[in-house]
Amino acid sequence: MRLTPAMRSFLEEKRFAILATTNSDGTSQQTVMWYLIDGGDLVFNTRRGRKKQRNLERDPRVSLCIAEGYRFVTVMGTAREIADPATGQADIRRLAARYSGEASADRQMERFSREERISYRVAIANVLSMGF
Repeated sequence: MRLTPAMRSFLEEKRFAILATTNSDGTSQQTVMWYLIDGGDLVFNTRRGRKKQRNLERDPRVSLCIAEGYRFVTVMGTAREIADPATGQADIRRLAARYSGEASADRQMERFSREERISYRVAIANVLSMGF
């Protein structure tokens, strides 16, 4: 299934994603994440050294579910790591502004700027949904 205009509109609204990665023992690891839509990609960002980053380094397959009640869109694909430090910082700034507003994003960047941030892009190709 492809992303429809209604699904894209749903994803562009401010919601949280549940990111699922695979642990080394094959079990799932889930994390509530900020995300944004950038062209045909879903973008998320993390600090280097977190469990999800280590999982993605080993196995870049992901599932991200964005839900509101029983309506949801799940995007599955391969996360492409963008390890460029400037991109990581720019993306976490865009995400902080999307979720917290400009003034709060500026304050949060005091902490984020001291971290090694990694962005990931997932091409939106395989989609499951309900309510659309």
